[in-house]
Amino acid sequence: MPKKTKIKKSKKKKPIILKSKSKQAAKINEKKPLSSSLEVKLEIKKIKKQPTEKRAYNLKDFVVYPKHGVGKITAIEKAKIGEIDIQFYKIFIEKEKLTLTVPINQQSKLRSISSINQINKCISILKTKPKIKRTMWSRRAQEYDQKINSGKIYELAEVVKDLNKNTDIIADQSYSERQLFEKAYERLKSEFEAVLKVSPEDVQKKMDKALGRTQILENAE
Repeated sequence: MPKKTKIKKSKKKKPIILKSKSKQAAKINEKKPLSSSLEVKLEIKKIKKQPTEKRAYNLKDFVVYPKHGVGKITAIEKAKIGEIDIQFYKIFIEKEKLTLTVPINQQSKLRSISSINQINKCISILKTKPKIKRTMWSRRAQEYDQKINSGKIYELAEVVKDLNKNTDIIADQSYSERQLFEKAYERLKSEFEAVLKVSPEDVQKKMDKALGRTQILENAE
């Protein structure tokens, strides 16, 4: 008998699926190792602390120290404490006959005297009506004292305006009220003098006119 010939079955070819270029590129990128440049860690630079504020004031400059008011720099000196050299200002507060020693690296409380525009703003504040709170005097007195010692000229002007009685009769004002008024008035007046560079009498007339105290001044004369 003739031998049967085996017919080989042809294997079915799998259909070729074309992949999009983007997917192919993504797979290739996945297999590729990261380049050495990307593997390098970014250096984090440490931010250096800012040095203590050192504003340059010169001899004979007027400055304001909040708790004492306007002073004049009479000297810039150096001293050695241990191994540290310290530079400081000598500030003379004329109203209190007091000399302050303020290290240059601890001068954050000092400020320059006001500008002409700020003085004009103070005059506008003095012309407005006083605001009197209904709280106890002891609390108000504490608030006024804090404003006086804040070193902020607008707050100083507000205290003068609020405590101004438009009168020279002592009975109309308590002793503590009068003391606070005079303290704030003198502080403001001394800064006006330093900025405007006029006589104390002229400054007083300007302030009293704004406060409506001209009548008092005329009676005093």
